[in-house]
Amino acid sequence: MTKLKFSHVSTGFIAVFIGYASAAAIIFQAATSAGATEEQVASWFWALGIGMGMTTILLSFHYKKPVVTAWSTPGAALLITSLEGLTMNQAVAVFLFSSMLITLVGLAGIFEKVLKQIPTSIASAMLAGILLQFGLGLFTSLMEEAQVVAVMLAVFILAKARLGNLLIPSIFIIALVMCVGFGKLDVSQVTMGLTTPVFITPDFEFFSLFSVGIPLFIVTMASQNLPGFAVLKANGYQVDSSKIITTTGVTGLIFAPFGGFAYNLAAITGAICMGPNADSNPKTRYMAGICMGGFYLLAGVMGMSFVSLFSAVPSEIVIAVAGLAVMPTLMNCLAVSMADNHYREPALLTFLFTASGTNLLGIGSAFWGLCIGLFCCWLHNYKAKSRGANKTSQTSS
Repeated sequence: MTKLKFSHVSTGFIAVFIGYASAAAIIFQAATSAGATEEQVASWFWALGIGMGMTTILLSFHYKKPVVTAWSTPGAALLITSLEGLTMNQAVAVFLFSSMLITLVGLAGIFEKVLKQIPTSIASAMLAGILLQFGLGLFTSLMEEAQVVAVMLAVFILAKARLGNLLIPSIFIIALVMCVGFGKLDVSQVTMGLTTPVFITPDFEFFSLFSVGIPLFIVTMASQNLPGFAVLKANGYQVDSSKIITTTGVTGLIFAPFGGFAYNLAAITGAICMGPNADSNPKTRYMAGICMGGFYLLAGVMGMSFVSLFSAVPSEIVIAVAGLAVMPTLMNCLAVSMADNHYREPALLTFLFTASGTNLLGIGSAFWGLCIGLFCCWLHNYKAKSRGANKTSQTSS
């Protein structure tokens, strides 16, 4: 049996902290745009926390790899405007429809075939482009919260070798202590209590199912699941993507009536659990995923209390912690993406397009970066085959 380490627990906690502190406000906006009551908003966070916790624990334990799930942040952003004019009952029907489509894709095995066509260097380049924003955010935060972030960065540089897996937890604790000392920790809105789930009967309205449900499905698959599996591939973890997609889809079908709008593989928080900060041994990093699942469950049970607690920390500090936490993974992805001369140019284009943050047709830059990278790979291989065929023809003649 794998021994539980402090680094597993701390990494799982920091990953959940970053996920909730950076995106919970978007979930809140999405729920309120559909006219959700305070109890229903809390139920959304209950459903998301319990669903993500169960899937993360079960998948990580089953595969013995850090298979981390998350809510669809781009999907939530889409819902902020798309749910206006709909009732909560119609919104729940949309969630069910989208989750059904995700389940069908998983059962059909379509996603597995797509993933096999993605070279590791391209997957690494896409992940590097995603993580770059967090790395740059560290220095943006330095301009806003100079004292705290400067100390965090100094500890990262000077104490990395000495602290090892305790580096990020130590930085996090130091940052919290400094925030308290400088009066930057706003606990005025923190409320403690357990959440009671609220069941919402779905109201299937044809127009809303297609006008909102299909875009939610596309955004979740293209902007979340593709980068999520790219994270696994870039870190050398091979899994059955069809079964994982099916699991997230079925989870959505179960928890949609309570507000679970979308479940998918995690990219950013997944990368944190797969990095050396979680464990020096890649084979036992799945314990960080299991610990993260445990904190997800706790977040679900506490609902809005957990959100208010994490929201008390200044956003600049959250961004700085995330930037430092993903640094090892970003460094590894850049190295892997540029290692193969054959794919170097496509990987560079993938990285730059993904890092640009360009959003087309409501789909994030990670998907389009991957598309341009794969097209360049295909074009390069096509030209190579054509040159080879011409040489063979000339030799024969």
